[in-house]
Amino acid sequence: MTVEATTQRVLRLLALLQRRPSWTAAELAAELGVTDRSVRRDVERLRALGYPVHATAGVGGGYQLGAGTRLPPLLLDDEEATATAVSLRLAAGGTVAGAGEAALRALAKLDQVMPPRLRAEVRAVHGATETLVDPGVEIDGELLVTLARACRDAVRVRFRYAGRDGGDRERTAEPVRMVTTGRRWYLMAWDVDREDWRTFRLDRMREVVATTWRFRAREHPDPVAHVQRSVTEAPYRYLARVRLHARPDQVRELVPPQVGRVEDDRDGWCVLVVGGDNLDWLAARVAGLGFEAEMLEPPELREATARLARRLAAMAGISG
Repeated sequence: MTVEATTQRVLRLLALLQRRPSWTAAELAAELGVTDRSVRRDVERLRALGYPVHATAGVGGGYQLGAGTRLPPLLLDDEEATATAVSLRLAAGGTVAGAGEAALRALAKLDQVMPPRLRAEVRAVHGATETLVDPGVEIDGELLVTLARACRDAVRVRFRYAGRDGGDRERTAEPVRMVTTGRRWYLMAWDVDREDWRTFRLDRMREVVATTWRFRAREHPDPVAHVQRSVTEAPYRYLARVRLHARPDQVRELVPPQVGRVEDDRDGWCVLVVGGDNLDWLAARVAGLGFEAEMLEPPELREATARLARRLAAMAGISG
């Protein structure tokens, strides 16, 4: 018997063991069309690969696939592979800590070996499914898989990027990590042309292609902190720092990470860093939090707060 035939038989044996809790040697031999001795040899081959196949002697005994100390390769049929891929796509945008990133890594591995016909089924199911979550920017699943693979394999990506000014430019980057705020997806990468770390919004990326150019990983800032600074500070005209009489966790419940950054302070106070293009809006936003506050910077924010106080007093019919 050829090596290929033996391999196919061993894989079929694995599928049978995964199908139901227990098999006798005679049942497995009949299913595989071999002798009991061949079944025993194939069981040893599975054990050598890391599959914990338990054997029980006597009447009613047989073979059973158990749990081991490490995860061996899994064998999925078409329906199981499709269901797993769809679940991973949904989990990639979930709210369980760490699940999104792990789901993307697993999806990249599965997508790499999945036959084209199954990929089509996954896209069809995903395209016909809606998830009841907070409104956000929809990201194509193929884009997530492409970037997840590029991060994993350390290969450069090329894409067209729509900037804030409306311009559409070609960029080349070395991707490190994707970060999601729940509403939007961002890529932290080394911009090859600008020779600096950049944050790219995935919904502004077009024609994304993973190249064959492998890059050597370089020291990089913390992806979550870098993306948060980029989305809460860089795009805005003003950057406000406000001292609040509240615990950091209380403020974080009211201010999403894509809106502002909360820093620990002392004596029951914390500092909120938030950006905006309108000082009056920033003053109203801080006042709406409901905490005792001290406007640290910019100085113009204190003037905007005074204007807001006068307007509110006038609305309430209180004379100055």
